[in-house]
This record gives sequence, structure tokens and C-alpha cells, in this order.
Amino acid sequence: MNVLITGKNGQLGSELQEVSLESRHTFIFCNSHECDIRDQNVIETIVLKHKINTIINCAAYTNVDNAETDSELLDIINFKAIDVISRWTSDKNKKLIHISTDYVFNGHKKEPYTEDDKTSPINIYGETKLAGELAIISTMPFNSIIIRTGWVYSEFGNNFVKTILNLATKSNTLDIVSDQIGTPTYAYDLAYSILHIVSSEKFLQNEKPTAIFHYSNEGKSSWYEFAKEIISIAGINCHLNPIKTEDYPLPAKRPKYSILSKKKISQEYALSIPHWKNALKDCLKNL
Repeated sequence: MNVLITGKNGQLGSELQEVSLESRHTFIFCNSHECDIRDQNVIETIVLKHKINTIINCAAYTNVDNAETDSELLDIINFKAIDVISRWTSDKNKKLIHISTDYVFNGHKKEPYTEDDKTSPINIYGETKLAGELAIISTMPFNSIIIRTGWVYSEFGNNFVKTILNLATKSNTLDIVSDQIGTPTYAYDLAYSILHIVSSEKFLQNEKPTAIFHYSNEGKSSWYEFAKEIISIAGINCHLNPIKTEDYPLPAKRPKYSILSKKKISQEYALSIPHWKNALKDCLKNL
């Protein structure tokens, strides 16, 4: 199988490049300059040249706070481009895996969100990611998968783990939000799971109905607990103060609760998902 992966320089795209070395499939990686997913002609040229069977779309506008004032570009990348790529993929009978977010939910729930729960985003980023999901569902009734995830970190790019490591070495005390609950996701584990799915017999079936899945590591955490675990494993002497969301105002609202149920994806594709604390240890070893 020949697989095209967009967004190669992002956290997930970078991890997919690492894990793909162990795969029997052929992977073509591209960034936004090499493959503008807003342009159907560009997509078609690359797909035909490399005889692509499956597209894994990791390209996205992910700066949640800048999104509040950059809505036009956000809408182009997270919605309109997805509409283009899904329509073309459907017309050419190719397969598509698209990465979405836990931010499609409002965070009012008190137990893990399932794929069937009602969506109700509370920021512009979440609204455009949901619009991208709906575009896929309306244009590709078959042969596509949407994977929602959240709290992603890795050895690559900018993320919470790197920020805490940097700040904790420069300050004796840090204030960390403690009333937002979710599950950290190591991008390597997500990348590995995606490759497992791509190689499965179920994914290779023709005319398989489009489906939404949730993926993060197992367990739950607040940002405060996450930061505490980071500095503990790293052996950094820094005191953390738990604070409330309103004490650390940001342009975009965040869901207070965004734990995702992984039951569906685990059962469907026989995945063994690591606990977030074990995954964090692996990431810090690599760092």
C-alpha cells in the first residue's frame, strides 16, 4: 500500500515518519508547501504520481488561542481544505484517515466522551475542526476514519512537556491550571496505532462505512498533575502551585473535562493503549 501523509512537520507527522520505518507500506510525507490540500489539482498530481491508496491527513491549524483572531485562515485549513480533500478522495475511491480533536465537546460531561456524544465546541478552533468532520461525513459515507485526540505531546515541535521542562529549569515556582481534566497523548503511541489500523484487514475492506474513533493514552490528569509528573520524572526541583482556569486567562475557552473513551477503537482494532504516565516516561527518555 502507498500512503500519503500530510502535515509531516507537526508532532504526529514527525512521529509517523519515525514509526513508518518499521512498516511494510510505502509512505510519502509532505508539508503544506509540498502538498497544498486546499488545491485539488495538487492533491491529484501527488496521488497519481506515487500511486497513493490512502491519505492520512495530519495537516491542521492548531494554535487554539491565535485561532480566535485568525478565523479566516483557520476556516480555510481546518474546514475548506478538508472539504476539498474528502470530496476528491471519495470521487477517486481512495481511503482517508483524518485527525480531529477533543475540543469538539464543551467539557460539561463528567464521564469519558464517547463517539456518539453530542458535539458542542466552545471555541473557534473546535468549531472549525467539527466543520471538517462534518464535511468528511457528508462527502465520504465510506472508506474514511476520523480520529479525535487531545493533549498531544512528543519529542518534536512545541508542546506542554517541553514548555514545563524549560520553565521549571528557570524558575523555582510555577502556577499550573488544575481544574481542566483530560488525558495526555504521546504522539508516538497515536502514530503507532494509526499504522496498526492502516495494516489491518478491517481497514482494507472496501466500502467500509465511515467511522469516528477516540484516541488518547489511558488514565486521566489535570494540567497540574501532568506538570507534576513531568518534573518528577525529570528530577527537577520546582514547586508547582495549582490554580483555577480563571486565574490564568487565555483568549480561547478550554473544555473543563475532555477525557475520551477509547473502548470503541480498542475493540475494533485490538489496540493495547499505554497509560499516560508510562508513555510520558518513554517520551522523556527520548528527549
